[in-house]
Amino acid sequence: MRTGTLAPWNQLDDQAVITCRALAMDAVQKVGNGHPGTAMALAPVAYTLFQRIMKHDPSNPDWLGRDRFVLSAGHSSLTLYIQLFLAGYGLELKDLQEFRSAGSKTPGHPEYGHTKGVEITTGPLGSGISSAIGMAMAARYEKGLFDPQGKTKLFDHNIWVIASDGDLQEGVSGEASSIAGLQQLGNLKVIYDDNRISIEGDTHVAFNEDVSARYKAYGWHVLEVATKSDGDVDQKALEAALIKAEDFVDAPTIIRLKTVIAWPAPNARGTAESHGSALGAAEVEATKVLLGLDPNESFVVPAAVLTHSRLAQVRGAQMRNTWESEFASWQSANPKEAKLLQRLQSKALPDNFDKSIPVFEPGKDIATRAASGKVINAIAAVLPEFWGGSADLAGSNNTSIENGGSFLPSSSEMKGANPFGRIIHFGIREHAMGAIVNGIALHGLTKPFAGTFLVFSDYMRGAVRLAALMDIPSTFVWTHDSIGLGEDGPTHQPVEHIAALRLIPNFAMIRPADANETAIAWREVIKRRKPIGFALSRQNLPVVDRLQCGSAEGTAKGAYVICPAKGKPDVLLIATGSEVHVAIAGAKILEEQGINVQVVSAPCLEWFAEQNEAYKESVLPAAIKARVSIEAGVGIGWRELVGSTGEIISLDHFGASASASHLFKEFGFTPEAVASAAKRSIANSK
Repeated sequence: MRTGTLAPWNQLDDQAVITCRALAMDAVQKVGNGHPGTAMALAPVAYTLFQRIMKHDPSNPDWLGRDRFVLSAGHSSLTLYIQLFLAGYGLELKDLQEFRSAGSKTPGHPEYGHTKGVEITTGPLGSGISSAIGMAMAARYEKGLFDPQGKTKLFDHNIWVIASDGDLQEGVSGEASSIAGLQQLGNLKVIYDDNRISIEGDTHVAFNEDVSARYKAYGWHVLEVATKSDGDVDQKALEAALIKAEDFVDAPTIIRLKTVIAWPAPNARGTAESHGSALGAAEVEATKVLLGLDPNESFVVPAAVLTHSRLAQVRGAQMRNTWESEFASWQSANPKEAKLLQRLQSKALPDNFDKSIPVFEPGKDIATRAASGKVINAIAAVLPEFWGGSADLAGSNNTSIENGGSFLPSSSEMKGANPFGRIIHFGIREHAMGAIVNGIALHGLTKPFAGTFLVFSDYMRGAVRLAALMDIPSTFVWTHDSIGLGEDGPTHQPVEHIAALRLIPNFAMIRPADANETAIAWREVIKRRKPIGFALSRQNLPVVDRLQCGSAEGTAKGAYVICPAKGKPDVLLIATGSEVHVAIAGAKILEEQGINVQVVSAPCLEWFAEQNEAYKESVLPAAIKARVSIEAGVGIGWRELVGSTGEIISLDHFGASASASHLFKEFGFTPEAVASAAKRSIANSK
């Protein structure tokens, strides 16, 4: 809830908005491409947020107490860049002049980690608003870590979003908005830019539903703001709606704001052309005349406007200083919570973290999904910041935290409901789940994970790619990793998915061979703080006897010798996941025939690629040309490791509905097939 009154809107505020519109035109006109129309129309919206509404400090973009701003309509990046310039985040006029140019701080779409003040990478429509919902969830969970009794407002802040028609057309935003309503995320405030224009023209050719009614049905507060009679944004009505939205704390709010794209351009306003193209010199000049500007000047920022706008720094510093004073008192009164917060901010782990990772004894068979579940609970016991859930598959994914409570609003009547619970029920909404996990990770203090079947990672790929692009610690737990899931058949058997996910730059896929590899992998995932996906088995797998084989610690290096040769190897067998056991059995057949075999378990090829050349040589000696790879998926990617004379045992077609044992035998994943392939490779390499 807002305290105090806002200063009256004055002539300098009007001039600042005019300046924003001119800068949007000039920046796109200079580079020759971009999206000027939305940035022109939304200039008063973004300016009002950054100068009058949001809690933020330009001199400290990472201030814990700040509101977050998400430009879900990422194509209108100038909407954000111009405000970061005016408010004093470090962007300067030359950065706007270099818009969309090589090496600039102002790329075509906002990029997290590249430009100060950008909270999230946006561009793929629907992703921003969906991840913002994750941020809002994270804020509530963190409130539970530091102030569960609600004694302070230190950890209360809002997530502000500007979303477009395109954002709300994408299915992911519908999935996520449904969750937001159910979760009653009162800290989420969305401004929907309803300009009714997209690249193909009037959005009603494809999108004419009653958005307000839809969001009311989701359980959101809905406010509507019409344009003024001349088509401009009604700033007074908008500001009143923003203030009213701040007062709504029992549910998320969407402000449906009517705008005219490219306002006030005399010919381009309201047209599809202004969405994604420069207006042209003549139209820019004509628009500047309407705005009372010199049509022959570009990138002009009056000194009085800049001085006035930079008062955002003074306002921000005052808010932060007040917050820090209250924070110091909170620290003294809450030493345990303060110590936890300090650890989370420093990205440190408890001293006993490594000891918490379980060790599994040989002699039993356990599915790696089940082992993962045990490790998740062991980690949760020492890391209160660790939480997550699945897309209605917790029992199958083994992603529940025992006695963790269901993350649900306090008004929920569901069993186990807890507003600060550790178990997130995403429902059957995989894409939203991925985007929400990204938002939680971006919020900064907690460690989220999410699970579903590997085959459904297809629904999540956009979110996974963005996690990799932003280099954030989103963890995806995908189970039922191959034809080993059996009778559910080819619709659920992910033959191409691991290879496809490995193609994503900066993303690591982990497919452990047994319970102990799973445990070591989880330990590394927590320590590395990188975007990572697990591929875990449905079927039980033997726990490798480490007294007879290499230590599971090799998992941390991505690949290691799990069964060394008795002399110089004649052939290398390289396998992942459940096929490692097939490779070990195949090696025994070969050894009985006098062939020396080195078996390599390669749970994570990306981690292995990071190792130095000496280590790689110790695992895969270059002199040994006879090699066989074994993985129950498509063979793409393995030729690089096995070479031209190597053999690839793979599955380059869809599976079938039958038992796992039948399918492995039918499709050639047997010790005998491995032995035969090894002999062929030995013969070919001579």
